[in-house]
Amino acid sequence: MTDFGVLDPPRPPPRPADPDRAARGLERWLDHAEREPDPDRAARMRALAEEGAPGRAVLEALFGNSPFLTHCVRAEPAWLCRLVDDGPDAARAAALDALADEAAAAGDDQPRLMRALRVAKRRLALTTALADILGLWSLEQITGTLSTLAEAALDAGCAHLLGRLHAKGDLVLPWPETPIRDCGLFILGMGKLGARELNYSSDIDLIVLFDEERLDYRGRLTPREAMVRLTRDLVRLMEERTGDGYVFRCDLRLRPDPGSTPLALSTEAAEVYYESFGQNWERAAMIKARPVAGDRPAGDRFLEAIRPFVWRRSLDFNAIQDIHSIKRQIHAQRGHAVVAVEGHNVKVGRGGIREVEFFAQTQQLIWGGREPRLRARETVPALRALAERGLIGPQARDDLIAAYGFLRTVEHRLQMIDDAQTQTLPHDTDKLRGLALFLGYDGLKAFALALKATLMTVQDHYADLFEDEPALSESEGNLVFTGGEDDPETLRTLSELGFANPHAVASTIRGWHHGRYRALRSTRARERLTELMPILVRALADTVNPDAALLRFDSFLGHLPAGAQLFALFAANPGLLALLAEIMGDAPRLAEHLARNPRLLEAVLEPDFMEPAPPPAVLRESLDVALRDARGYEDVLDICRRWANDHRFQVGVQTLRGQQPPGAAGRALSDVADTVLDALLERVWTHFAETHGAMPDGAVAVVALGKLGGQEMTPTSDLDLIMVYDVPEGVEQSDGPRPLAPTVYYTRLVQRFVNAITVNTAQGRLYEVDMRLRPSGNKGPLATSLTAFRRYQGEAAWTWEHQALTRARVVAGPPWLGERVAGVIRDTIRRPRDPARLAREVDAMRARMDAEHGDACRWNIKHVRGGLVDLEFVAQFLQLCHAHDHPEIVVPNTAEGLRRVGAAGLLPEEDAAFLSAAHHRWLSLQSMLRHTMDGVPDDAALPAGLKGRLVTVWEGAADFPDLKAQMDATAARVKALYDRIVAEPAARAPAAEAAPAEG
Repeated sequence: MTDFGVLDPPRPPPRPADPDRAARGLERWLDHAEREPDPDRAARMRALAEEGAPGRAVLEALFGNSPFLTHCVRAEPAWLCRLVDDGPDAARAAALDALADEAAAAGDDQPRLMRALRVAKRRLALTTALADILGLWSLEQITGTLSTLAEAALDAGCAHLLGRLHAKGDLVLPWPETPIRDCGLFILGMGKLGARELNYSSDIDLIVLFDEERLDYRGRLTPREAMVRLTRDLVRLMEERTGDGYVFRCDLRLRPDPGSTPLALSTEAAEVYYESFGQNWERAAMIKARPVAGDRPAGDRFLEAIRPFVWRRSLDFNAIQDIHSIKRQIHAQRGHAVVAVEGHNVKVGRGGIREVEFFAQTQQLIWGGREPRLRARETVPALRALAERGLIGPQARDDLIAAYGFLRTVEHRLQMIDDAQTQTLPHDTDKLRGLALFLGYDGLKAFALALKATLMTVQDHYADLFEDEPALSESEGNLVFTGGEDDPETLRTLSELGFANPHAVASTIRGWHHGRYRALRSTRARERLTELMPILVRALADTVNPDAALLRFDSFLGHLPAGAQLFALFAANPGLLALLAEIMGDAPRLAEHLARNPRLLEAVLEPDFMEPAPPPAVLRESLDVALRDARGYEDVLDICRRWANDHRFQVGVQTLRGQQPPGAAGRALSDVADTVLDALLERVWTHFAETHGAMPDGAVAVVALGKLGGQEMTPTSDLDLIMVYDVPEGVEQSDGPRPLAPTVYYTRLVQRFVNAITVNTAQGRLYEVDMRLRPSGNKGPLATSLTAFRRYQGEAAWTWEHQALTRARVVAGPPWLGERVAGVIRDTIRRPRDPARLAREVDAMRARMDAEHGDACRWNIKHVRGGLVDLEFVAQFLQLCHAHDHPEIVVPNTAEGLRRVGAAGLLPEEDAAFLSAAHHRWLSLQSMLRHTMDGVPDDAALPAGLKGRLVTVWEGAADFPDLKAQMDATAARVKALYDRIVAEPAARAPAAEAAPAEG
């Protein structure tokens, strides 16, 4: 026996990265030897640590490079001595035999089993590490040993848990003495465990399945619930940290659709999933799948059942396209710039282990269906088989095999240091130098050169896969959304693109690939989506709020009835995809409507979609044609909503794209509202008359005020309405089967009409309605007779009510009644007034509004001083003050009213032009904000992209700071003009009775 037993390492142990820690480790080792009761073992321990002995260098390598291995040695000194004396092969067999014996002896004693599993893990971790760093085992032996341990641990855990169920009578096992035999439950090892390539501190990827026909379960739970509970208990057996550590971390996210399926699935459910929704990345994952625990024959039968899914006999070119698109999502560029060693991830980083594996798997997927010899689970045999088949060259094979071995070795040493599941090299130079020494290099420079050369070699061969494929994007960075875990490079790319929560983005997109939405259940649809994904993600990233845009696109996908055709439309029309992303990111309300009505995307392609809005007569004809399909009253409500929403969507898109100036957009939205209100009033009236008949020679008119009255509607405008009816004297009731008196008749008719506008149907709500501006406000009747309307305006209305009337316009009802109502409104506005009293009352109402709604934020465009309300009050005051002598200034549109006031010489031309231009600019900003954001933002809440849009719509602004400066200057000048025209005369006027609050 030599000083180091049977071990004859082909290479010397690595030098300790931390000599002081190595010295302390040796000191503790010798102290332990002094306390060792077995004299022979104590002597062996001292001999190993003697100065100049080969064993001392090994101990120093363990103590000076790895805190984890130091812990293992201190916990298992006897095992290290046995390992040194018998060699790693014998130690491996002894550890596995001891585990089998202890697991069998544990019976129902779960703590004993847990300790046995952890002791076996610790001993085999030490054995494997020693065999690795001394070069005694090949890479296949190292990874095979770790994989065998995982299988043994899983088998022991399954047997224990199945045995407990059997003992309780919940499960009848065919072979109670060998619980896993023919039990119907099996575990597939995926990834590195399936390929017997487990790394040193690896998670184990598992899929737990059970055959319900073979599972004789008789407990109170369902079989699925029982197996899910068993799976949870098994994971706890493996993962729970005790005084002896843990066994393996378990990852079950490679099961079918992990976001919506239980931890354990029936074989039938899994087969249906793979046949119906299986993706090509799941085919790639299944290449490595292998039964590793439980009823292995059942696992083999399952893999045979899904073999046609994994290995397609015919070359499916759609699948090939999808595979290529997956490849091209992963960043690959020949001769890429130098890769930094510090912080590089040797697994998923550029030139890393995953690229070697993917290089083999993509070729296996394409050709393995026709060539069974290409179906190797392990990476190195797969590369050799590809070369034998002539699909890759001998140089690529040899280079990639060598690179794979080198990178796996680096991965193992990195994980040995602290037993950490990491593949990322340290950023700290001293730690990186320590890793280099642990790998046997003399210093960092030699290791860095070797690593860079390896990574570049892998990159060059990996780039060969892309030579014949067009790039999906000119931008750099990964966009990989396959598998069950986040790709670090993809998260970095998403973050650099501007997504605030890249983890949530990646999770959402992975959900699309699992076919959870109806539109994504066909393989063709998912393949087309994969092809579009980089373009789509970057388009969403270009919006003002990428995360919100993606969530809205997710909602859009959720409402789609089918996806393949639409995705083909995107592929043929990239501009349409860019528009969709713009809507999702910048116009939440348009996005919501589009999500409910994805058919509108096809309308966008119509040649006239971006044309100016048609005149009201054409709109009415269009709506009447649509209403011909109504089979009942409910259809009328839905068709009116669909028609109005579609036209509002068109106007919104035109506004978003700068095709529609705010004034024209406001008028277009108002024309849509006028048209649908008039048509709806007719249909509601007809439906109402079926029960209550018509009112002889009677009629009702709809008067719009506010934004609709002034034809300045925005996407969020509600409808300020007054309903006025007229009935000839002597008419006492309607002529229907259930007649009503005029007041009751029109009140109920108006109530029915308002409900028809506001009720939620399958198509949503048409508009919100506000009727607080009617005579007597909320205390007054819903419908007012023309006589009462005239009397109220002449005798009881307050000045603020007359201000509201300056923006009044009849929008629905018979023309003869509309003209009578309009006449009352004109007469009211043109009434002679005392300018001083008028100024006092207008200014008092403005002060009241400012107290209730005032805001110093410049983005509260309506209520900020110098904003829209001040402009409207100036226009309303001047109209009420001068309409008696200048009737031509009476017009409901604020901007037009200001222009007419200036033309009449009632305001200096310069001031009138400024106020009209200010009104246009404020409306432009308000319209854009209402399309894009909820509520009133502040500077910090405005996304950068939206700031650019706001600069564009404010004529004359150079940039965002200039826009803010111009806004403030405009508001200040508007406020100064308001003060000069209204507030100062009001201050000079004598006090009077205060007006009541609005409504």
